Parts: sequence; structure tokens; C-alpha cells
Amino acid sequence: QVQLAESGGDSVQAGGSLTLSCVTSGVTDRSYYMGWFRQAPGKEREGVAAIDSRGRLIYADSVSGRFAISRDNAKNTLLLQMNALRPEDTAMYYCVAGDSLQIGLLLPSAPSLFTPELWDYWGQGTQVTVSS
Repeated sequence: QVQLAESGGDSVQAGGSLTLSCVTSGVTDRSYYMGWFRQAPGKEREGVAAIDSRGRLIYADSVSGRFAISRDNAKNTLLLQMNALRPEDTAMYYCVAGDSLQIGLLLPSAPSLFTPELWDYWGQGTQVTVSS
């Protein structure tokens, strides 16, 4: 059974940095894609960053160059380093996981890898608030 538990959310000022962590269980190394989504009040869920089964890193345009996703398999942890934070980064951030085979089958017909329906497992979320 896959379980995801996020931590590290906080309130920071614009320009600051935060690192989000996600402790995973039931996720084997290359059998799952891992990633981060976020959702701001009144807005749809938005994919932020992902690591595919080959270790390739994928970022949303809105965070490219500011955020960095990494995976520590020895510690069963997924990290999201967030730099140069902006007020528009304010959201609940969710750690997500998806079966690699399933995503591989569905991705060709999906709008993008950041289509929420591709991801089977979601954590409870951690709140990030960025003030101007």
C-alpha cells in the first residue's frame, strides 16, 4: 500500500526559500513516477514538478529555474526545494505518486504529465504561504 506524508510547509516572505519533504512507503524505486502538485484556493490543481521512472525531471513553466525536485531512495523521501518564492506560489502542496506502467499507457492521450487523473496516490498536503 502506497502512503505519502508531506511536511515542510510554512509562511515565508517573497524571495525566500522552503524545502518540502515527502516520506513515502510502498513505493519501489523505478516502478513509480513521483511528483508535486499544488492547489490554491479557488483554483484547479496544478502540477509543479515530477520525476519519471528514468529519473528525468519535469517542471511546470511557472516554477522552472526556481524549484528543484529530488528523490532519495535510500531514505524513501521526495524533496521539493523552492527558491525565489512568490506570492502566487501560495497553495497547498501535495506529494503524488503514479504507477509507471499505467502512466506510460495513459500519457499519450492525456494533456500532459501534470494531468491529475494520471496520479493514483496523493498525500494530505502541506500549506505554503508566501507574503509580499
